[in-house]
Amino acid sequence: MKANTGKSAIDGGNHAALWHGRFKEGPDAEAIAFETSIYADMRLAQDDIRGSQAHVKMLGKQNIIPENEAKSIAEELSKIAEEIKSGKLEIDTSAEDIHSFVEGVLTDRLGAVGKKVHTGRSRNDQIALDERLYLKSAILDLKSEIVTLIDTLTDIAKNHTETLISGYTHMQRAQPVTLAHHLCSWAWMIKRDFERLSDANKRIDFSPLGSGALAGSGLPLNREMVAEELGFAGVTKNSLDSVADRDYCVELCSCFSILMMHLSRFCEEIIIWSTEEFKFINLSEKWSTGSSIMPQKKNPDFAELIRGKTGRVYGDLMALLTLMKGLPLTYNRDLQEDRENLFDAYDTVISCVKIFTKMIGTASWNVDKMAASCVGGHANATDLADYLVRKGMPFRVAHEVSAQSVRYCIEHNINLEEMPLDEYKKISDLIESDIYEVLPPKACAFIRKTTGGPAPERVREQIQELKDFCKENN
Repeated sequence: MKANTGKSAIDGGNHAALWHGRFKEGPDAEAIAFETSIYADMRLAQDDIRGSQAHVKMLGKQNIIPENEAKSIAEELSKIAEEIKSGKLEIDTSAEDIHSFVEGVLTDRLGAVGKKVHTGRSRNDQIALDERLYLKSAILDLKSEIVTLIDTLTDIAKNHTETLISGYTHMQRAQPVTLAHHLCSWAWMIKRDFERLSDANKRIDFSPLGSGALAGSGLPLNREMVAEELGFAGVTKNSLDSVADRDYCVELCSCFSILMMHLSRFCEEIIIWSTEEFKFINLSEKWSTGSSIMPQKKNPDFAELIRGKTGRVYGDLMALLTLMKGLPLTYNRDLQEDRENLFDAYDTVISCVKIFTKMIGTASWNVDKMAASCVGGHANATDLADYLVRKGMPFRVAHEVSAQSVRYCIEHNINLEEMPLDEYKKISDLIESDIYEVLPPKACAFIRKTTGGPAPERVREQIQELKDFCKENN
């Protein structure tokens, strides 16, 4: 049902704009439609009500309004929250914003008592509170999805600690590694995205309520009580700053952008790896699409969409930065424009994380094709140089010896492991028959036992550490 039982805000009736008293004329309908933020604010309804309940509880405790009235307001707000949640109460989109809607319904039901809910606060500190409450919860949801993604990557990695794959630099074959090592590299990047969100949340976790329009309040408000009631770490320290900035939105959008950058890069690899030319990965048919004209096609559209949506999140970040760059203190109506970009970025990133997790988790891996990528291209040239270093040759000299060996192999169309020993000895007499033990791709990968290296025992350590992280944050 519609929330309002009287006239809408446009009519100047029961739900007239909260600021209408100074004006003789009601606002033009087109003006109201232009300025409303209700469509973006809708998702803040429950947070707005939570904030109001904590606020009136404090007002009663401080004897600013009678405690019995504070209790009545809080109880009615609980009913409104439940009715919105169940769908019994439909948010009226003719309201100017979610604050106006909730206060209007409350006043319809409680009359003059309902009008006391806004005592000692402004919509300026109210919206800053609502956003912070919402973001604290939203960050937890996103972090949970990130943990699921890391857990999925490490599940795959556990089965491929000895599965060889070529590592690349400049998109040229570089050195053999393992699929598990490669997947863990992405998992560590995404873990840092989790940590960035946690760090950003530390700066969100302060209540601005009680800052008023910009200068606090002359009433004996207890801001700390409200903050504690709502689960904040504390209160913001300056009333001007509390209502004037949205740096926490910009920071969070920056975190989203970095996370999307990582997903986009990973998707780029998946797209390349799924081609006939590579064939390293086979995406599930559930997470692929076909062509309307070419019957044979199996396209990695979901990876492409995530890659494409990254630009959308970057755009949201740039919109917020541009929004803020010229605003004098304190509150300006420009700030109303923060929600659409912030919510769009959040919705995009959490959906991309969920889809990516399902896409990668249902894929299969072509072990033989990946192993074949480690043969040819002289990716073991560094291992030849390391072999000579272990025999006492300075690395720069060993590098030159290895380069000459590569040149010989190119001229004779063979691989380093196929080069005759007598030809090696013409380049360096330090090279013995044991050279052929260090040149196979598996030997090249498995000998690299430095912390963080691709040797199976080192990668298993990474997997365990990542698994422990997932358990701690589930």
